[in-house]
Amino acid sequence: MKTILVPVDLSAATTRVVAAAVTLAKLIRGRVVLMHVILPQPILAGDLYALDPGAVARAADAEEKLAARKLHALVRRWSGKKLSVRSVQTTGAPAGEILAQAAALKADYIVIGSHGHGVAYDLLIGSAVQGVLRKANCPVLVIPIKGR
Repeated sequence: MKTILVPVDLSAATTRVVAAAVTLAKLIRGRVVLMHVILPQPILAGDLYALDPGAVARAADAEEKLAARKLHALVRRWSGKKLSVRSVQTTGAPAGEILAQAAALKADYIVIGSHGHGVAYDLLIGSAVQGVLRKANCPVLVIPIKGR
């Protein structure tokens, strides 16, 4: 069975990206693995909570639990009689985590959304899509999100 890895940021664009992946999965009789990557907490975040050192850990824990609930809801929504959908959640640099997961799953395809922020944003913040496109060992389908 073909495996389609679908990194999602859990924004409003997620529905469009997952729908495209599900369409592909049905065409090739594949399975869908939804993936969410949580960014690590910045080192400076501890300075913001100097009076309560546990606040950063509690915030990170809350973020992970919320993301897990959203992923679980997506799996329930898109799973069907003839479609296998599961999820995975990791923490780290998005492009690296996506590529590592694709390798671990031996993914046949990656379906990823692109917000199209622009060159300045990508230089300052980075683009998971660009990183994945440069180093992926399987076909990558990019779903444009901007303006939709």
